[in-house]
Amino acid sequence: MNLEIQTPEIFEPLLEDARYKGGVGGRGSGKSHFFAELLVEEHLMNPDLNTVCVREIQKSLKFSAKKLVEEKISSLGVSHLFEITLTEIRRKGHKGIIIFQGLQDHTADSIKSLEGFDRAWVEEAQSISARSMEMLLPTIRKEGSQIWFSWNRNQPNDPVEKLFEGESINAVCVHANYTDNPFLPKTLLDEADRHLRVNPDSFGHVWLGEYNTRSDTQVFKDKWRVSEDIPASDSVYIGLDFGFANDPSAAVRCQIKDNTLYITHEAFKVGLEIDHTGAYCEKHIPDFKNYQIRADSARPETISFMVRQGYSVKGAKKGAGSIVDGIEFIRSFDEIVIHPRCINMITEFRLYSYKVDKYSDDILPVIVDDHNHGIDALRYALEPIMRKNSFIVTNIGTAY
Repeated sequence: MNLEIQTPEIFEPLLEDARYKGGVGGRGSGKSHFFAELLVEEHLMNPDLNTVCVREIQKSLKFSAKKLVEEKISSLGVSHLFEITLTEIRRKGHKGIIIFQGLQDHTADSIKSLEGFDRAWVEEAQSISARSMEMLLPTIRKEGSQIWFSWNRNQPNDPVEKLFEGESINAVCVHANYTDNPFLPKTLLDEADRHLRVNPDSFGHVWLGEYNTRSDTQVFKDKWRVSEDIPASDSVYIGLDFGFANDPSAAVRCQIKDNTLYITHEAFKVGLEIDHTGAYCEKHIPDFKNYQIRADSARPETISFMVRQGYSVKGAKKGAGSIVDGIEFIRSFDEIVIHPRCINMITEFRLYSYKVDKYSDDILPVIVDDHNHGIDALRYALEPIMRKNSFIVTNIGTAY
């Protein structure tokens, strides 16, 4: 039979053969829908295929992928080829079967019943314990067998994260978000937009598949929000942080009114060539060429090149201790408002954090040198105001 299944481009790597397949990301990405459709497709191509869909704890089938698989069977028009019972799905006239189980219900002996299965789909894989992972992987051992994982990230030390860190394993993994889903309902898109405005702290974890970080470690905790309501202001400042091979070049436009700092535009790009930097920033930041730009003075050759191109660029002054000075100055505003189009700045403000002691769990007065390219650019932009307001800006661009 001919069957046409529309696969979002983001998931195409998962169509290749691999022992382990992973789909990670936030809500609305379509991960579960992709794996459910792939499961039905494979059972159509091989009517004797045996699949187990597992999760760490399964109190009832209504919390499993069974309903979603049933919906895919119906929407693909192949209901006549499957027999759906209360507990399982069978391929009519063949040996193929799909069952649904909880891993915590298994012992080292009972899980051996799955040794002959061809596929295992692990749902909510961020919840899988190390014990369950150690039992499952060697159990699905049939030649050509595969284990699929779909999950929303929680912590970087979760067993599923550790599994896909290994470069030597035969694995393919994709990170998909709601922005990658061409079939996303408008209702869900509106919900994501609402979440970004109402609770930006948790937006990255819920919708972008980021780790569930502690909000109390945020450097700018309780100081910022997301809003399109940006008043007009003559106090406009632009900062530029030059990137490298793996780090983005980041430019930020901000403005000040009534002791509120507004971040209105951004330009972020990894691998941005020096001779393309100005033109790229002009595309994303209004009047980029018309304002004074302050940049990292550690790159005088880049600043000189941009000046020759007609941009007014100055190097930010350097010295010791300016990260703390810059942070304190930014925090001195009554509020920081970030326009929702500045998605990279929103991400940095959410993830820019203090270190946590691994033994005591205490928050340390030391900043993690990460998620700070746009924040560096912001400090450069504000440098003359910091100096005017007696903040000792002494070492912009240096991290702990």
